Amino acid sequence: MPEHGAPAEGAASDFPAPVPETVATYLRLRGLEPSARSYRKKRRRSVDDENAPFTPGRDPRGMGDVLAQLTRESGWDKELAREDVVRAWSDVAGDDTARHTRPVAFSEGTLTVQADSTAWAKQLQLMRAHILSEIVRRFPDAGVDAIRFIGPDVPSWKWGPRTIPGRGPRDTYG
Repeated sequence: MPEHGAPAEGAASDFPAPVPETVATYLRLRGLEPSARSYRKKRRRSVDDENAPFTPGRDPRGMGDVLAQLTRESGWDKELAREDVVRAWSDVAGDDTARHTRPVAFSEGTLTVQADSTAWAKQLQLMRAHILSEIVRRFPDAGVDAIRFIGPDVPSWKWGPRTIPGRGPRDTYG
């Protein structure tokens, strides 16, 4: 026989756990009979490994790692690598060359670089292989396959993607 005030052995398992007052009130208002067994069934949770602490993949990461993963998953690697080419143009082409040139466009794997003069554009055409290999080595994700060097921006009707060979239309006065 247990002592005064001490519960008997196994007494805790004989009686169901009490239902919280809020749950009992809710069940009474809904016309249902509160029971500890039904409450326990509803409280069970499925195992969620993704949000569980101390599981693999839950370690803190640096901001650079998080941003690298975001750009990779979003497919921004190619565009950001192209922006890096423009940003690091003086390192790729050299300081003296960068003062007289600037990248102006990317189109289907071709980088277009505009020079201050036609002499610089011609000189860069001779250095094309070196500059292209440097871009591919430093920025492989940029997708640069070729480089096109153009002279200063002067209006011309003789070249461009939509030119027509030949003399073209002429006016007939009279």
